[in-house]
Amino acid sequence: MELGQLRALRELGDRGSIAAVAAAMRVSPSSISQQISALQRRSPAPLTYRDGRRTALTDAGRALAAAAIDVEVALERADQAVARFHDDRSGTVSVAAFHSAGLALFAPLITALHGPNKPNVRLSDFDVAQDDFPSLTADHDLVLAHRLVGSPAWPTSVRAEPLLFEPLDIVVRCDHRLAAMSAIEPADLGDETWVAVHEGFPLEQAITVIAGVGGNEARIMHRINEFLVAAAVVSASGCIALMPRYTSDLGSHPDLVLRPLSNPGLGRHIDCLARAETLERATVKAVLAELKTIATGLTER
Repeated sequence: MELGQLRALRELGDRGSIAAVAAAMRVSPSSISQQISALQRRSPAPLTYRDGRRTALTDAGRALAAAAIDVEVALERADQAVARFHDDRSGTVSVAAFHSAGLALFAPLITALHGPNKPNVRLSDFDVAQDDFPSLTADHDLVLAHRLVGSPAWPTSVRAEPLLFEPLDIVVRCDHRLAAMSAIEPADLGDETWVAVHEGFPLEQAITVIAGVGGNEARIMHRINEFLVAAAVVSASGCIALMPRYTSDLGSHPDLVLRPLSNPGLGRHIDCLARAETLERATVKAVLAELKTIATGLTER
């Protein structure tokens, strides 16, 4: 049985004629007759009978029409439950992020969402290659992802909300010769040894590009994905590394400085990925708005 068929039968019991039902439902009388005929084929007992020139309901028809009311009530309750779910701002939103984004955004997000009628957040960090971020939206409401300038756009299976563009800088010790430069040319890096991320991760490709522009091949000594660990290695070894400008926390290493590259276009996009239907929820919209505010604050700081 289909909902339209049950509605036609119920309206027939209430309105008394197929013409009146057709007018109320804004369809043709023949369409109403077809709906009721289709319903009759599913019923072992007659649902209607001719009462003069009008069509009336039998006892079985009235019983089924009463059941149709229960169906309508259940559907309305389901619609209201969905509406409350979409409008409720106090639910839980799961947020996944790569390490440096989590370090920069998670604590401010928790602080911003503290208080009544605010969403709760369930946070996770992931160290994955660029191509693996979209699949995380199957298990998390919002996924903070990054991709290098010039890399392929995110697949159309997910929605991407831009958070910020983050330039990539060179991190060196304060006593390193490069620390005295206001901007570093790729050709200045020919004799340097790198601390790089693992192969397949966005910043590894950027180091290759920088070395190529300078006419050199990058000499990579260490491969470390976690920036805090990489900073410790740079501090101890005198190597150089490529790090993002806004989300690198070098506060525990006052002996290190960030120096910009002469090419201002080198950087990464930090986006928030989600399934399209997820972004319809009020809780998710609220968390996304806070993430955008925090990200803007990082660039202004």
